[in-house]
Amino acid sequence: MTDDVPGRHVVTLDLDGVTDKAGLMERCVSALGLPDWFGRNWDALADSLTDPSVWPEATGEGGLLVVVTGWRAYARTRPEEWEIAEDVFAGAADLVPALTVALALGGSHQ
Repeated sequence: MTDDVPGRHVVTLDLDGVTDKAGLMERCVSALGLPDWFGRNWDALADSLTDPSVWPEATGEGGLLVVVTGWRAYARTRPEEWEIAEDVFAGAADLVPALTVALALGGSHQ
């Protein structure tokens, strides 16, 4: 993925094939390179997304862009969980101005 903001660190969080919260958390660990202490729960995800020590490469002026792809099937099959995930992503982005979370629409991951 290309991004025209100098210094922005871009991470793709691909949720294709994710069917539950455990799968979402594992994808977050893998894609986001979360630390060993990550507890694989909603609070731990929010803490990780808002902790600048987790994202030292994103502390510059460009910040961090997390692009979530392949999320629609998970959102359809687990709407309550997906609503919480959206709230966690939105809440973290609200707290950390250098963080942007974008949901990719379309493409090969419907």
